[in-house]
Amino acid sequence: MEKAGDAFSKDQLAKLEAAVAFATDCHTGQKRRSGERYVVHPLTVAGFLIDWGLDIDSVVAGALHDVVEDCDVKLSEIKQRFGEQVAFLVDGVTKLGKVRAGMQDIDTYLPKTKDNLTKLLIATGADVRVIIIKLADRLHNLQTLSSLPPEKQRKIARESLEVFAPLADRLNMGQVRVQIEELSFSFLDPTRFNYLRKQIKSRLGRASKKLDHIREEVKAILKKNHIKFEMDGRVKSIYSFHKKLAKHNQNIESIYDIIALRIVVKDKPTCYQVLGLIHHLYTPMINRIKDYIAVPKQNGYQSLHTTVITRDEHIVEFQIRTAEMHEYAEKGLAASFHYNEQKLTDAYKTGRIARLPAELNWIFELQTAAAQLKAGQKVDMKKMRLHLFSDKIFVYTPKGDIFELPEGSMPLDFAYRVHTDIGKNAIGFKINGRISKANTRLKTGDVVEILTSPKTKPTIDWLDRVISPFARNKIRAALRQQGTKTLSSPANPPKKPS
Repeated sequence: MEKAGDAFSKDQLAKLEAAVAFATDCHTGQKRRSGERYVVHPLTVAGFLIDWGLDIDSVVAGALHDVVEDCDVKLSEIKQRFGEQVAFLVDGVTKLGKVRAGMQDIDTYLPKTKDNLTKLLIATGADVRVIIIKLADRLHNLQTLSSLPPEKQRKIARESLEVFAPLADRLNMGQVRVQIEELSFSFLDPTRFNYLRKQIKSRLGRASKKLDHIREEVKAILKKNHIKFEMDGRVKSIYSFHKKLAKHNQNIESIYDIIALRIVVKDKPTCYQVLGLIHHLYTPMINRIKDYIAVPKQNGYQSLHTTVITRDEHIVEFQIRTAEMHEYAEKGLAASFHYNEQKLTDAYKTGRIARLPAELNWIFELQTAAAQLKAGQKVDMKKMRLHLFSDKIFVYTPKGDIFELPEGSMPLDFAYRVHTDIGKNAIGFKINGRISKANTRLKTGDVVEILTSPKTKPTIDWLDRVISPFARNKIRAALRQQGTKTLSSPANPPKKPS
């Protein structure tokens, strides 16, 4: 927690010190399975939150997140000592624990992990910081998992891989996702994990001299063009390598991005300039050029990716981004969505804050679902599960532009992803050149053409023809403008595609 001095004011540091002292006192005499003092766990969680750039209330809540459940401390005392926001966050984390303890298997969110956690997330959807604190809690539990019996290790590792890693990905917290995946995979399949680690190490050893030469060539051309940059290497994580091998029939030689060179520059125009220089230097593999700056991933990730063939016929991937994009790629929501007083108002908590970034619309979906449950209305858990945990598909425009969508998306999801005006004016759809219905499920590789008319307006049944939070939010906004109520409308699943 050494970084706290750089992150917070004197008053905030005093608040954190008081929380540390209180947590230490509350957990006196308590020990973890490993034998270490229990207070080490909440203080480590608080340290993670500082590293991730969270606000002081989140960090204090991290330090105190177990005192209500494990130390018989009243929430009212937390509120009196540390304020309403800290109490609100501690209460959210405590509720997760209580619901979890009431499940059939008290040691894990499994079985039916995704259903259970979706409900829990809806219950805490008023503030996404509860989820981030839970990610920090889970990460440290994984780091100390070896002290538990093998069966519990596997259960916790499996739910971490199926639930918490995708959550970190939805928040674009790349570092956290990789840490959770690597630790979980090492407990779930240690033999495979160690085999792939040796394979990556072997590839790194063979490629190091070649990469050094390529790095020097690229440095020379960037300096010649007076470009300020930072360059480092990125090694593919073991779990990502495992997943990619499954897609390539376990053929290691067909995977080109085990090692990538990452170039960080000052602004977007320079990113494209660097891309051009690299393509001037080496031969690009056209089908492996990805522009996530112009079309960010659903979680907000931005970068240029290109794979090239050098003059010596070596294949190497480059990732090009600004410092801001790199910070967001590593820390995600914590780096870009800072919690200030305005965001902590009732408007933020109920999802009415005006400037919620597009990649965080799924949070608004949670908040809307929480409001529906509170009002006694039904929530379509299948749709919520798709929003949070589904795999992605990649769909093309007739011009060849590629867009990433959640698996299960339909043509209207695609139309709104391309542009809001195209979505709201959509009158028909062509998939791979054929007229198709609005409830047709899209597949990776589909080429979709949207037919539009300025006279078209969204209708309430459009909500049954989309699954992506972004499209649903835009449709709801249009319906409100037209005077159509949507909150009380039934959340029916889409009709079965023809």
